[in-house]
Amino acid sequence: MSDIKITIIDREGVSHEVDAPTDMNMNLMEVVRSYELAPEGTIGICGGMAMCASCQCYVQSDHVLPEKSDDEEAMLAEAFFVKDNSRLGCQIHITEDLDGLEVELAPAED
Repeated sequence: MSDIKITIIDREGVSHEVDAPTDMNMNLMEVVRSYELAPEGTIGICGGMAMCASCQCYVQSDHVLPEKSDDEEAMLAEAFFVKDNSRLGCQIHITEDLDGLEVELAPAED
């Protein structure tokens, strides 16, 4: 399998079911950017280094995700609009196990 289906709810509340490749070493933030589901310059500002929280999302499905790294925990501790199900999209790597993942983009911090 090389593609999985992911549902992404954008910041306007619109749901998008997208195909995400599992064979390109992408993360969720990069998938959002490739489908242009957030305005340019409002997501992945730090380039996916877990240093800005612009790719924060709320995981809506019951998928088991890897534990948060110390860097991700620290960034979420300083971010706005954080919820119990908040994760940084740049830290969610696209794998076959994530087929059917549902996420909602957190509001922009501006």
